[in-house]
Amino acid sequence: MSDTVSNPALGTMRVQPTAAVLGAEVHGVALRALEAGLFAAIHRAWLDHQVLLFRNQQLTDAELEGFSRRFGELDEAPLQETGRRFVEGHPEIYVVSNVVRDGVPIGSLGSGEAVWHTDMSYLPDPPIASALYALEVPPHGGDTSFCSMYAAWDELPAPLRRRVEGLRVKHDATYNSGGYVRQGVTPADDPRTSPGTFHPIVSVHPETGRRALYLGRRRNAYLEGLSLDESNALLDQIWAQATREPLTWRHRWRAGDLVLWDNRCTMHRRDAFDPEARRVMHRTQIRVRRS
Repeated sequence: MSDTVSNPALGTMRVQPTAAVLGAEVHGVALRALEAGLFAAIHRAWLDHQVLLFRNQQLTDAELEGFSRRFGELDEAPLQETGRRFVEGHPEIYVVSNVVRDGVPIGSLGSGEAVWHTDMSYLPDPPIASALYALEVPPHGGDTSFCSMYAAWDELPAPLRRRVEGLRVKHDATYNSGGYVRQGVTPADDPRTSPGTFHPIVSVHPETGRRALYLGRRRNAYLEGLSLDESNALLDQIWAQATREPLTWRHRWRAGDLVLWDNRCTMHRRDAFDPEARRVMHRTQIRVRRS
């Protein structure tokens, strides 16, 4: 069932939920020029569905930043593997691409698989949301899947719930979701000593009040206060439950798609694709909610 919001200037907005436990496609809006009432409806839909898809957008980098700032302050883009930080004149734009120009990658993460993760959860204050805008996409592969951390908590077996409640998990800062070592970090594979930040494994969403698992990445994760063997065994159980296919939604990209997701209650991953095919995407990250 879809919700419809009428707006004289921009037509009719329709929110069409996916058949999965999260995600919805928003029809009938141009994100480069949103009236306040229409944006409020988008914000409500985002909280309700966790991930929103907007197709057929035509955005400049400035317009992508402008839409993202409606949700809150933006982070500067993190360093890419090459040491490059941002698009010239747009320090908040992060380039996700496998394209190499004059022998130098123009972006990050290449063409391989990107494992399940929450963006930049290794920071003490991770971004609350991410917006990813597709400029070029390969004909096959490179799909992005999303997983509901609300549903992961709701469906976690009771014994596991009791076991993890109150625990903190270390979110590793050594490797990114593509398996690359982060710029300026010395590789370390002992999660007890590797760089990172502890976060409660069960969080409460500050806007919806719903409880969710907050896992980050599996590699180099560590549950505080447990032996390494105990931590790994328990994390393996949790991850096996949390990433089951019924808790996920897969998106197949088209050029002009913008996908906005809530990092506080989702994880995402990317399928590998042909390294000879071009994939160019620009991403922003919202650091804190605008009051």
